[in-house]
Amino acid sequence: MSFIEDISAYIRSGESLDENLGLEIEHFIIDDEGNQIDFHEISTLINLVGRQLGAEIIYIDSYPVGYYTGEYSTSLEPSCQFEISINPYNDLETIRSIYEEFRSIWEPIFEEKGYHFETKGNLPLVEKQIITPDDIPLSPKKRYKYMDEYFKRSGKYGKYMMRASASAQVSIDYKSEEDMIRKLTVLQKISPILMIMMENKTEESTTLPGLEDKPHLFRIQEWDDLDPDRTGFVPHSLEPDFGYDRMADVIYHTPLILLTDKGETVNVGHQNAEELVSNHIIYTDDITEERKKKLIEHFMSMGFFHFRVKKYIEIRVADSVPIDKALGYVALLKGIVYSDENLALLETELSNIDGLDKIQEAVEEIERNGFDAVIYDERTALEWADHLIDLAGYSLDDKDKEYLNYVRAFRSYSKQAS
Repeated sequence: MSFIEDISAYIRSGESLDENLGLEIEHFIIDDEGNQIDFHEISTLINLVGRQLGAEIIYIDSYPVGYYTGEYSTSLEPSCQFEISINPYNDLETIRSIYEEFRSIWEPIFEEKGYHFETKGNLPLVEKQIITPDDIPLSPKKRYKYMDEYFKRSGKYGKYMMRASASAQVSIDYKSEEDMIRKLTVLQKISPILMIMMENKTEESTTLPGLEDKPHLFRIQEWDDLDPDRTGFVPHSLEPDFGYDRMADVIYHTPLILLTDKGETVNVGHQNAEELVSNHIIYTDDITEERKKKLIEHFMSMGFFHFRVKKYIEIRVADSVPIDKALGYVALLKGIVYSDENLALLETELSNIDGLDKIQEAVEEIERNGFDAVIYDERTALEWADHLIDLAGYSLDDKDKEYLNYVRAFRSYSKQAS
């Protein structure tokens, strides 16, 4: 079996009849002036807390950068954004309980050191142009050094993405190749609406430098102009032959920037996995199943598309938000992707969105006009947001339906609702 076939098989192995949802939230840890915590300080705390919990400590380049408890893991992103990744569950109250336990451990520790949690799509000091990303140091990991150097040549906003952005991500299950394609297709088409629903800025009028006509989706704009080889929507995903094999092909041919293998991280620039194998930088003759798995997961991690297909679909379009709104978002997605009726309805309603360019056009219209943007079927983003919430509500039980109130709050910020 070739490596690309191994990647396809890896994706296929994720098929599940479960209907779980995983939640990840990145946080800024800042002081009262808005400055982020130092890497060595938080790394030391992670090691201390992880050992006190009896958790597995996660190291990269010999630094403690996270821990795993069995219910959740923590990690440090490029400029000390502190992420919690909660194992997939179907029950939203379980997700809430795990998150609140995490916060109850860390809040007093940070408070004693003069720091607090901040959930925003971008670091407020950068969003408001009080400082620039150049004022923010990167974590001392080889991975981030190589990425930083690469993104200086690939686009405009690598520094913003790495040093000053934070997101909330949700993962969902698929039960077959057809189901994966169906869910990914619908999710990509509704993603512009999800983006504006989950926008979390400090000030309504702030923009990226030079983009004063686009006051919305600050973080999405950073990603879209980061590197066309690995960002935006999943290539070929609306084409008739898309499936596990085509997704594996995208993963196999995405430039890797760096390679982490056998405990070492090296700079490989624009080379992709196929080139590394053919050039014998990756030797596959005596590869073990565990090493193969780690390589595949590394290949997948270097594609920064709005959606990733792994052993699940990872939805990456939301800003970092407080837990209540994050759970509202999880409930919204649960009510859409785990309802055959809702998927079928949205497939019909969005059938004329037959190219990724049409989805991107909707994104750019929302960047300019927010909820007032007129997008699909001449309906505003606000009207679509209301529609999605209504659809989700039809399929959720009463307990989960209550969480949708946390994502209805967008109405207070829209011009139409004022």
